[in-house]
Amino acid sequence: MSRLSFLLLFAAAVALGASERGGRVVYIGGTVDAIRTGTSAFLRTGDQDYLMVAMDKSLMKVLYERVNLLEYGQQASRRLALAVLVSPVFAMSKKRRHFLTVGFTDDEGRQNAMVFVVDKNDIRTVLATLEARTGRKVEFQDEEARRAGRG
Repeated sequence: MSRLSFLLLFAAAVALGASERGGRVVYIGGTVDAIRTGTSAFLRTGDQDYLMVAMDKSLMKVLYERVNLLEYGQQASRRLALAVLVSPVFAMSKKRRHFLTVGFTDDEGRQNAMVFVVDKNDIRTVLATLEARTGRKVEFQDEEARRAGRG
């Protein structure tokens, strides 16, 4: 492959990535039966109206106007029981995790929640975009989470 071909291919990949705003996540629990616990997905935040959870063979959409909670933290304490259900190894890991909880109402007006572990390289962009799209401020578990989420 020539250098020019490589550069054109690289530029196209960057352009596609830039248009696909969001972040890599793992769904670790919540009230959404359509997503299995432990599912890897991409949280798409580029759409003006919908937050989308893109999985291998399906896509879930939530209207931004229905999002009523954004919570971020690095402590698994509130979610430890849920994490142990996913994987006992998860609970023993020393690696810092970035937890995002998204609360929203469904079409029937029922409250729902999705809890994700967000990739560390994507968390700041995801938080900033969700705040802008939903008009809601992210609730931080503590000051350490606030520093990590704001940079």
